[in-house]
Amino acid sequence: MSEEFYRIKRLPPYVFTEVNALKAKARAAGRDVIDLGMGNPDGPTPPHIGIAGLRRACAAYYARRFAVELDPEREVIVSLGSKEGLANLAQAITAPGDIVLVPNPCYPIHAFGFIMAGAAVRHVPVGPEVDFLGELKKAVQHSIPAPLAIVLNFPANPTAQTVDLDFYGEVVAFCRRHNIIVLSDLAYAEIYFDDKPPPSILEVPGARDIAVEFTSLSKTYSMAGWRIGFAVGNARLIAALARVKSYLDYGAFTPIQVAATAALNGPQDCITEIRERYRARRDVLVDGLCQAGWPIPEPEATMFAWAPVPPAYREIGSLAFSKLLLEQANVAVSPGVGFGEYGEGFVRIALVENRQRLRQATRNIKAFLSGRNDIAELRRGETRLVGAGS
Repeated sequence: MSEEFYRIKRLPPYVFTEVNALKAKARAAGRDVIDLGMGNPDGPTPPHIGIAGLRRACAAYYARRFAVELDPEREVIVSLGSKEGLANLAQAITAPGDIVLVPNPCYPIHAFGFIMAGAAVRHVPVGPEVDFLGELKKAVQHSIPAPLAIVLNFPANPTAQTVDLDFYGEVVAFCRRHNIIVLSDLAYAEIYFDDKPPPSILEVPGARDIAVEFTSLSKTYSMAGWRIGFAVGNARLIAALARVKSYLDYGAFTPIQVAATAALNGPQDCITEIRERYRARRDVLVDGLCQAGWPIPEPEATMFAWAPVPPAYREIGSLAFSKLLLEQANVAVSPGVGFGEYGEGFVRIALVENRQRLRQATRNIKAFLSGRNDIAELRRGETRLVGAGS
């Protein structure tokens, strides 16, 4: 990564950032600078609002969870959720015509963040039965020009696939040889089951030379909607993201940063409780669908099940099958084709209802699959058990 990124060359340093750096340097040299430049209030933030350092809290999380030491000043940046961070980094590093490798199926921003930035996206098939490393090597071999970057997402949304540290080791070695930037989305780092904690790509020696990783508090601490997350890793990539963000926002709302700091630095029992909640829901869903005649793979992580469309409905496709489930069983799922063409033949089922509701869903599906799909009867028998048996 020796050359300047295309958009960064066109985006001069934010003038106030430069002035702030000069002020800091002057003060470090012992000069008495009277700051009349920035339009910021001069009074201190009230004690109950102030934060002790959200980037330091993120670095501490990486140290205790992954044994990865990060420089909070150069290798950590707070984002408005991992989605915003990835999209803005795509804007920072992408020039027209760049090729970016993206898994398929994938969470939409992984592809469309780069499409909106002007890149050409090359899809790399991913899934439990796919040799992803083999597909990656094939994609690089046949890409002209050579790829700028690759997006990884494990544990994966929507497939719930997990990988081990050896996998990341092979990816890092390969991408370093080919000068490919790695963008790892680790949003589901803490939603795992069966005592198999997902690793971080930054645990691999040398990964920091080419990789940035995105994390989010949304899933870990049930903070969806708070819009707070991080990008960590390669200092040059973090600086590029910071340059773009300096033009777009002044950071997250301070009370949200306070809450995020408290989440990272406070008691972590809540993570175990949240993880156990999803595990229990997973077990109810998998068992209930098996009894309904629709056996599905048991996900090892994430808050999703990636379920093959039952053979009798495979010909109609995942979208039509999803519509049938909604119309005939009162159950809404996401069609796999919505995550890319390689998602066809699957539906994504989210574990976002309590166990009672999931049991009701599997009973409805069982009635539908067995031919007892009288929608009026289903509606008469449906009971909304809000808040019961999570």
